Amino acid sequence: MIRVLLADDHPLVREGLKQLLGATQDVRVEGEAANGDEALALVKASDYDIAVVDLSMPGLAGIELVKRLKLEKPRLRVLVLSMHGEQQYAARALRAGASGYLTKDGAVEQLVLAIRKVAAGGVHISEAAAAHLVAAATGEGPTHRRLSDREFEVFRLLVAGLGPTEIAEQLHLSVKTVSTHKTRILEKMGADSTADLVRYAVENKLS
Repeated sequence: MIRVLLADDHPLVREGLKQLLGATQDVRVEGEAANGDEALALVKASDYDIAVVDLSMPGLAGIELVKRLKLEKPRLRVLVLSMHGEQQYAARALRAGASGYLTKDGAVEQLVLAIRKVAAGGVHISEAAAAHLVAAATGEGPTHRRLSDREFEVFRLLVAGLGPTEIAEQLHLSVKTVSTHKTRILEKMGADSTADLVRYAVENKLS
């Protein structure tokens, strides 16, 4: 039996996933979390085979959540289930320790298969995501791959229209730290303003 922890801040999404997985004989949902902090606490308290986690949740989230889960339980397999396209996060999620990346629009058809594959020790990503991972490892590809994981989180929120104060609150950082990240992002991206970042994000389908 594959023991699963579901972490998603939308109750309807969790309920739908539970019903989907409940129809199988070899997968059982043994824990639910509405945010990253709850997910980490459950992983500390119990043993699961796989954590299926959304990247965009209140509190601890994103790539940092993947890193913390793996640090707490190195043998735990993490499958990212995200609304964000693979070109945004798949390579970063795998480098952080995830064993798979699945977009929510493909979850119904692929989730059970992905869970079984990851539980058996495999990796579940699309061919496109694999290509992105190879390009990132060789230092090739788009400019945004120069950003650290935290810088990329700040970049994503900047192009979404959030200001430094809002970003600081969402990522649990100081406004000064966010401003420092923004300065480094502009330097690494060769941009002069947030508007340049937004334009880049649109052109590279990151928004």
